[in-house]
Amino acid sequence: MPRLTNKPRRRKDGRFEVRLTIRENGVPVQVSVYGQSAAEAERKARDLKTKAERGQFTRDRSTTAGYARLWLERKAKEVRPRTAELYRLELSYALPSLQDPEARDPLGSRPLQEVKPAHIREVLDALSERYSTRTVKMVRQRLWQVFRDALDMELVYRNPVDPVRIKAPRGQSKAKVGRALEPHEIAALLSALDQHKDPRTAIALRLMLACGLRRGEALGLQWGDLDLEAGTLTVTRAWTDDGKRGVLTLPKTLTSTRTVPIPHATLERLKTYRIWYTERLGAPEPDSWLLPGNDPSKPLNPHAPNWALKRITERLGIPPLRVHDLRHSYGSHMLANGAPLELVAERMGHANPNITLGVYRHVLEHERKGWVIDPEDLLGPRAKA
Repeated sequence: MPRLTNKPRRRKDGRFEVRLTIRENGVPVQVSVYGQSAAEAERKARDLKTKAERGQFTRDRSTTAGYARLWLERKAKEVRPRTAELYRLELSYALPSLQDPEARDPLGSRPLQEVKPAHIREVLDALSERYSTRTVKMVRQRLWQVFRDALDMELVYRNPVDPVRIKAPRGQSKAKVGRALEPHEIAALLSALDQHKDPRTAIALRLMLACGLRRGEALGLQWGDLDLEAGTLTVTRAWTDDGKRGVLTLPKTLTSTRTVPIPHATLERLKTYRIWYTERLGAPEPDSWLLPGNDPSKPLNPHAPNWALKRITERLGIPPLRVHDLRHSYGSHMLANGAPLELVAERMGHANPNITLGVYRHVLEHERKGWVIDPEDLLGPRAKA
């Protein structure tokens, strides 16, 4: 146990104080600790001295909410506006002062260095009574990122979120990652898209289903991104919304910038669509939007494909679909038809095949059941019984 050279002294307010010199980032600093008794002050002083010897002492008194704001400001420069806003929303469940400075915020007002796993668990347990397991898991993930950043900056000596785990209540099913359309549903949808009154939304939905594009990637295409002779398209940007207006951003990840082949039937529809486009807006320039909005200087409304798909599926009697389910169907059917995992990951712009594996594991497990090798089959034809 570390020994102290200074004895506790009683202050006028009745508390006991111990003054000690310790090193902070290699620099000697004088610090005082206090206790209601001499023994308490000495114990706190010894604990502080031990932390200093381990390189875990810092006088930075940033509050959790204050540091979270700084973290969000940095993230806003790294991710898309909609993603940054989502991060703020998820953190505000645990740190309400991020949205309302006047809100009661026990965790947010606590200094970073004083937050313990018990404080994190208390907040997440309270959220579990009001929100889904998925939401609470996302809140935990954002808190973990904030404290991991503080740990990297050596402002805290451990991440208090690490020991806290979120488990779904017994009997609660896991959230579905997506629904893959059945072949007959795909046939009905493609036929409906050929008859759809707005060729722009029809092409957008077809590109998601036939090329595995995200909604924003399809809407962000310009004519110069298409090579109708080679039958390819290149994803270099995305058109999304930040909750208020359309926003042009880079693709979701570095690997989302990619060139993918256009299936023959979709390629023929694009050539027909080019004629429709030229008749109304003139010959397209390379920087013209493939799917222009009512104002041709901007792409189509980010929500237009959602609205169109909802109307089409209701008319066809197909169970409700999200536009993302079209992309999910593309990946599912590629894997079900034997496409290598690495190729599917590349076509879909996933950061690595592990992401693809996590999303489509159920498809791969189903396919693997068919791969059964009987060693006797390797020896030649079996004798008839």
